Amino acid sequence: MTAPESKPGAAPETFGGNASIQSDAWPTIVGEARTVSDALPDLLVAASHIAASITSGWHGRRRAGPGESFWQFRPFNMGEPAKRIDWRRSARDDHLYVREREWEAAHTVWLWADLSASMAYRSRLAPSSKRDRALILLLALAELLAYSGERIGLPGITRPFSDRQAAERLADSLAHMSSAEPFPDTTGVKRFSDVVLFADLLDPADDLRSWVASVASTGARGHIVQILDPIEETFPFGGRVEFNDPESGMKLTAGRAESWRAAYQDRLERHKAEIRDIARKAGWTYTLHHTDQSASTPLLVLHAALSTSQEALGFGGVV
Repeated sequence: MTAPESKPGAAPETFGGNASIQSDAWPTIVGEARTVSDALPDLLVAASHIAASITSGWHGRRRAGPGESFWQFRPFNMGEPAKRIDWRRSARDDHLYVREREWEAAHTVWLWADLSASMAYRSRLAPSSKRDRALILLLALAELLAYSGERIGLPGITRPFSDRQAAERLADSLAHMSSAEPFPDTTGVKRFSDVVLFADLLDPADDLRSWVASVASTGARGHIVQILDPIEETFPFGGRVEFNDPESGMKLTAGRAESWRAAYQDRLERHKAEIRDIARKAGWTYTLHHTDQSASTPLLVLHAALSTSQEALGFGGVV
């Protein structure tokens, strides 16, 4: 949270002009992977619980077909070419087996959470910080996608993979990240894949516009989930308040913070409208999520968006 003339989302050092908030409420995330690493075990458990609550009805596309990755063994059917028999597996018992490979049109979904310093903010109105909510959503979505057999990856960090333990693998990769970038590298993103971004998106809209253009140029589809703390919407401050930007270190003091409320809310609305416009022009989806709301809601929205994306591609897409 901050004044209208500064970047939205900077954290206030006082609430209502009298209750102080200690500086460690918004630790610097960049270069401090330990902060994320320490939180991930609990966040992984929370993500698993959320994913389990909405797994019903989540249909995947995993099936046998041409590809390089092993999927399963199945019994040999009479009339099939003998060259399909896996003799090593068949030698274990009295049955003949065929080694099936995973169909390469299984969808690839790239996931990314902004872990920069502004995402560590949490007001007393929310049960978790924006950073923790972003990680929970990322890991829960990974759990659901893994259940349906999709390939998942962190752009610039991991290659896409299909694994029922995908959430744990992503958590391990996130725990060892040396820096936090608001937007991921798009080098490995290919046509027909999907990219999901969880972030507060309180940086200049031109930064997002440039990144979206880079992803769109690959032929991939995108899904933006903007995560905000409820205080960042309502600006419930009054009296003398000092606002602090956790990323730049800039501080701004308001003598009568309530007099800034209307201008701040107007600027934030225009900023969100610009983000929605960027997503609309690229053919992407946009979801606004507040950290005082259920984490299941944006996951259900993403499920519908990803399902629509897959149906539009058909089963013949190459990722």
